[in-house]
Amino acid sequence: MENENLNYKFEKLKTYLKSLNSVVVAFSSGVDSTFLLKTAKDVLKDNVIALSAKSCSFPKRELSEAIEFCKSENIKHIIVESEELDIEGFRKNPPDRCYLCKKELFEKMLKTAKEYGIEHVVEGSNIDDEGDYRPGLIAIKELGIKSPLRYSGLNKKEIRQLSKKLGLKTYDKQSFACLSSRFPYGEEISEKKLKMVDMAEQLLIDLDFHQLRVRIHNDNIARIEVLEDEFDKILKNRKIISEKFREYGFKYISMDIEGYRTGAMNEVLNV
Repeated sequence: MENENLNYKFEKLKTYLKSLNSVVVAFSSGVDSTFLLKTAKDVLKDNVIALSAKSCSFPKRELSEAIEFCKSENIKHIIVESEELDIEGFRKNPPDRCYLCKKELFEKMLKTAKEYGIEHVVEGSNIDDEGDYRPGLIAIKELGIKSPLRYSGLNKKEIRQLSKKLGLKTYDKQSFACLSSRFPYGEEISEKKLKMVDMAEQLLIDLDFHQLRVRIHNDNIARIEVLEDEFDKILKNRKIISEKFREYGFKYISMDIEGYRTGAMNEVLNV
């Protein structure tokens, strides 16, 4: 029954994409957008363009993976400059920060779609995203951006299952979000601090941690979130973690005993 339901959702997704005729896919090289792009390419062939944003809140490794994937799948790939720090009010990190960013980015994507004669812009949020505070979804709705994975009722677990069936390397890739989401609301976002977070998370990835976040507090405090079964690995590697984090600019390094969880910075909001 579970497989039948999953197959039904997958067919619903493909039918929906086919009805769109041509799409620009917001492509971050994450689990969801990679699956969406691959499926769109399979269904719509050359009527698909991938668009990725280049900014200081988007790690270079993710952009490199996006470029590599599009080359391997023979997908036209456009990279746009989208510097969030230049958006009015963004640096102050208000609760609607994600709205400001998504609105600016998807307006650029709509312009690109028009230039290339593409009918729709699509993005990769799934139904799990509806259970958290995500003001970016408001911008998506306002601008008429399509969300095929949500339309098809797919959640993250199902997307991983289908990704594995399609042979996508991203089926077990860690979940990722914009580096700006590592800051408490109201704490100023800067290029320097984004770089600190990026280097810190890259170190943990290099140390083979699977799912992680490095949250930054008061400019120089790192709060590490990893899966509970990897707590011991933090302690085993604490010397190199402490040494490198201090090199990056952190003065204090802590581990969150609640472990990794999405939307941790939203826990202070009354939404």
